[in-house]
Amino acid sequence: MRPVRPAPLKRLIDIAASAAALFVLAPALTLLWILARLQMGAPALFRQPRPGLGGRPFQMIKFRTMRDAVGHDGQPLPDAERLTPFGKWLRSTSLDELPELWNVLKGEMSLVGPRPLLMEYLPLYSSQQARRHEVRPGLTGWAQVNGRNAIDWEEKFALDVWYVDHQSFWLDFQIILLTFKKIFAREGITGEGSATMQRFTGRSTFPPPVQHIGEPE
Repeated sequence: MRPVRPAPLKRLIDIAASAAALFVLAPALTLLWILARLQMGAPALFRQPRPGLGGRPFQMIKFRTMRDAVGHDGQPLPDAERLTPFGKWLRSTSLDELPELWNVLKGEMSLVGPRPLLMEYLPLYSSQQARRHEVRPGLTGWAQVNGRNAIDWEEKFALDVWYVDHQSFWLDFQIILLTFKKIFAREGITGEGSATMQRFTGRSTFPPPVQHIGEPE
């Protein structure tokens, strides 16, 4: 896996946009932190190692959306039972992702790129699927504006790799605009039959990319 060297302009845009957003959204972030703390207790923020550029781990940060709850066997309850009404609202509006602007400012993420998934998925990828780590993970991405959690893993990874091969300033701009449209429409928030996205267990198939909304001609 050879990471693609990021264009200096893309990184400058990431720094300027994330710094400005964190400054402007500081009151809203503070209010959401207080509400998350009241609704779910401490900590209000969720931190988890995720693979970044080249698969190197970093600590992704976001607002908590689930309460700590276990069954009689001591194992965590299913996501649907741990997800609180406030957490569902955070997810449906994508406000739970706002703290990731700090990851963007630090250079661990970008505004646009494949979403950072779980570290445990790394050995499950095919060589083609692993190419999604040739760029920094993003706050939003090509797969997010083409179905998000409502599409299956193979299509999601195909879209991620398509982005790696076609990334440009203009494409990033289109993805950001489409992201706001998707957020307001609240589309693709959950996977079929699941409160969140179903786990990736490793598959060998990799379908060819298909035409999707907003794809440049």
